Amino acid sequence: MASRVRVAHISEVEIGKAIVVHVGSRRLALCRPAADEFYAIDDVCTHDGGPLGEGELCGYEIECPRHGAHFDVRTGEALTLPATRPVHSYPTVVEGNEVFVELPE
Repeated sequence: MASRVRVAHISEVEIGKAIVVHVGSRRLALCRPAADEFYAIDDVCTHDGGPLGEGELCGYEIECPRHGAHFDVRTGEALTLPATRPVHSYPTVVEGNEVFVELPE
């Protein structure tokens, strides 16, 4: 079962950008590649723990600002070296102007 947690107002995330949100002890990168699309992934690069939410978002790829590994924000898949393992991705839901993330319990 998952719990739905409000993480942002849609105006807090610019189109083509990511922000870092905190949900309990988790840090997530909330990404907005298009006006009506939001994706959430762990904010920790699997290569060396870099802050993905501070990286460049280009379409559906986010680049770790430390060593340049790319991840697919839709699935968490590692797309380029030096990362070889995916990050966890979380379903998002927009209700009105609020963005929610569904987290496992």
